[in-house]
Amino acid sequence: MSHTYQAVQWNPFKWRYDLVVLAAIALFIAAFVVLTMASRPPGHSLTLIQILIRAFGASAFLLLNVILAIGPLARLSPRFTPLLYNRRHMGVLCFLLALVHGGLSLFWYQGFADLNPVVALFASNANYTSIGGFPFESLGLLALILLGILAVSSHDYWQAALGATFWKRLHMGIYIAYGLLVMHIMLGIVQGEKDVIYPAVVIGAFCVLAVLHGASVIVGRLKDKQASASLDGWINIGTPGKIRENQAKIIKTKTGDRIAVFRYDGKVSAVSNVCAHQNGPLGEGRIIDGCITCPWHGWQYRPQDGRSPAPFNEKIATYRVQIDGGMVYVHPDALPPGTATPPAIIKEDRA
Repeated sequence: MSHTYQAVQWNPFKWRYDLVVLAAIALFIAAFVVLTMASRPPGHSLTLIQILIRAFGASAFLLLNVILAIGPLARLSPRFTPLLYNRRHMGVLCFLLALVHGGLSLFWYQGFADLNPVVALFASNANYTSIGGFPFESLGLLALILLGILAVSSHDYWQAALGATFWKRLHMGIYIAYGLLVMHIMLGIVQGEKDVIYPAVVIGAFCVLAVLHGASVIVGRLKDKQASASLDGWINIGTPGKIRENQAKIIKTKTGDRIAVFRYDGKVSAVSNVCAHQNGPLGEGRIIDGCITCPWHGWQYRPQDGRSPAPFNEKIATYRVQIDGGMVYVHPDALPPGTATPPAIIKEDRA
């Protein structure tokens, strides 16, 4: 199924990746605790539990920003693509950090009430009409629940059970969680902490993400070539020399479908640009060992029939291709996933 990656099993790359992330989070929490204790003015000290509550919350928010930045960064430059490989691990870690933050908060602020701590959380403040007194804790709890759902469903089992499209839509809920967390933090700052560094960091992180996502959309549109039909409905995409060896040219049809046209071993084949695993952009990958290799997680497909090599059974749609007058033509109508399609033979490569 994959060239250098394994979808579920552990491998040295995963271990190194996760160890680096864990070490970075541990260092951040330690630095946060030390700096907070050293910077508090006399008479404004915090208990260790209060500092840890903030440290774990800050680390969860920071990691969530990193997670949301990986996608647009990978779109802007392929050097960031390896970060996509373990992004789900980072998502699970983000949930665990948020869970510790929420658990410590419930214990410290609601644990000594007569009511259940969760019930006490909602009962202690019902002032939903005032910004200054809004129960921001409820927003954090909603975000935590949503992050928990995403963490549990991040395994490939759920991706297969729910289907790639629905699974992808479900995990777009991370943006809802992010919005809830931003409001949770900002409302908490309004009601408590007056230090300008906290809102500055939150607003700055939000702006960075907005710029990255906006830039990735603009770059994507510039790269997105909408094909025009010619030669009895077939799409002319230019000479074979316009396609790099073992790579693809991505075109967008008038119906919005994206087709990845690959050149390899003196041949040209066309498949759907959407990976069956997590809708990764196959056209941004390359052909390795005779198979189209997704740049996100390494899932592979044969270019001539869109099927994963045995013993795997994933399939993607294929498209008919022909070369006429030195030009490559692709028919815009997709064939059923896994349909064998003869590649077009390059008789003369004109750059």
